[in-house]
Amino acid sequence: MPKMKTHSGAKKRFHKTARGRLRARHAFTSHMLEHKSPKRKRRLARPAKVAGVDAKRVRRLLRTGP
Repeated sequence: MPKMKTHSGAKKRFHKTARGRLRARHAFTSHMLEHKSPKRKRRLARPAKVAGVDAKRVRRLLRTGP
């Protein structure tokens, strides 16, 4: 049986922390930054937690084992 491959798109967008939590980038950070406040841009720069309803799907995409 061949090994499962990690989803290439998912591995670029999500990462697991040491405790196993999932992190992702915030949305709205790539353009039209001049009218967003510095406070908002700082907040968006920090990684976001992946919502619980999405976590199961993201874990499956990142899985490399059976």
